[in-house]
Amino acid sequence: MTTLPERAGRRCHAVVNPLHSALYFSPDLTREFTFLGVDDARTAYFAARSAPLGRVGAGTVTATFYNFKHDHVARHVPGVWEKVSPEEALAARLRATDTLLRRLLGEEAIASAELAEAAGLALRAAEAATGPGRPLHAANAGLPVPEAPHLALWQAAAVLREHRGDGHLALLLAAELDPLEALVSHTASGRGMSPKWILDSRGWSTAEWEAAEERLRGRGLLDTGGKLTEAGTRLRKELENDTDRLDRAPYEHLGAAGVARLTELATGFTSAALAAGAIPAHVFG
Repeated sequence: MTTLPERAGRRCHAVVNPLHSALYFSPDLTREFTFLGVDDARTAYFAARSAPLGRVGAGTVTATFYNFKHDHVARHVPGVWEKVSPEEALAARLRATDTLLRRLLGEEAIASAELAEAAGLALRAAEAATGPGRPLHAANAGLPVPEAPHLALWQAAAVLREHRGDGHLALLLAAELDPLEALVSHTASGRGMSPKWILDSRGWSTAEWEAAEERLRGRGLLDTGGKLTEAGTRLRKELENDTDRLDRAPYEHLGAAGVARLTELATGFTSAALAAGAIPAHVFG
């Protein structure tokens, strides 16, 4: 077993993932789906992210995405499949990714040896990501790898993102944190999205958010000011450490030098993407 520096995999994920997740905030994705007759940004998101699973219903999407309210999901899925097939959605998300990354990074970076190197490293890491118990990861891992390096990097990032995410969801279940409690406690840690953005995008109400806070207080995880208690902080730390443990295979496979190099390369690309507005400021505001 390869020995990696502490949290090396987490640090690598943190700079690779934005190159993938930026798509879900981009007008490029909405535009591609508009061409297909889907003109709602949230519907486009649900279709694009769930398309690897096939023509799934709201129950499957709610289960695998975890932190969305089911009623909110059901407004978009499975109705979207009446307008666009999963295969068309997959093609649309790759076209949108191409436009997005060219806009954020520039043509010189897209054609660079460094980006091709990053793609190769990310694909090598993704080879060791394991599928059992990880439905979103397995669905993405089963897709063909695009030939263009920037699209291959995005696809590898999708596999790595969902691999880590699927493992994390198993741990949330083990910790008995329901979808909204997971969101509230993550936000209370200072590392999550803004409550306003979460409520708007995930479909929960303010009353439901407050009820989740009360449940967490009842478990001694949240204080009266909405901050994590010592026990809450310890739980969130354990969740992240255990997520690292379940997510270690891709990075051990890549090796310490490979992880360090991918982290270095992805840091440069992600920094450029964020500077170009890849993630809207209000998401964390």
